[in-house]
Amino acid sequence: MTIKLGITGGIGAGKSFICQILKDQYHLPVYHCDDEAKRINEQSASVRAGLIELVGPEVYLEKGKLNKALLANYLFASADHAARLASIVHPAVAQDFLTWAERQTSDIVVLESAILFESHFDKLVDYTINVAAPRAVRIDRAAQRDNTTAQNIEQRAAHQLTDEQRSALSHFTLHNDVNTDNPDNLKQQINKILKQLC
Repeated sequence: MTIKLGITGGIGAGKSFICQILKDQYHLPVYHCDDEAKRINEQSASVRAGLIELVGPEVYLEKGKLNKALLANYLFASADHAARLASIVHPAVAQDFLTWAERQTSDIVVLESAILFESHFDKLVDYTINVAAPRAVRIDRAAQRDNTTAQNIEQRAAHQLTDEQRSALSHFTLHNDVNTDNPDNLKQQINKILKQLC
């Protein structure tokens, strides 16, 4: 039986970095929810119809490309908007992940999502890992990565669970702070977690 492992963490925690290690060094297939949601939003006829009904036809640009700015404005306008959007996109992503997972031959597959618990994607997996780092470290990393201000990142982080909340909900917490963000330490933590899964 294939073990499904969910990876989450706050903005700038290093989820993608950890997933890259799992992919490159442990040869585990990784499903990146953000990337796949973008694909689904543009390719799924039912999702397209739902988004057009919800936001309007201008939610898609020429050649069927998603109007990301318009959709983001709609999403962050209110909690009700976010819930309506989630009700269209999240079920499609969940089904796509399960179909993808069935095609994999690895003993462990990985689902990466910044909103693993908020989207209830944790129900799709057997175990969850929260990638944790101090808030100041995460904000600084994300600001440098996205070439934006710390204030902008703070506003985005405000919509996410805290590290404490994510850790309380997760089976495991992987620490990726200034004292542990080196390959050897991270690999030791990953090895310890994977041993408990197998």
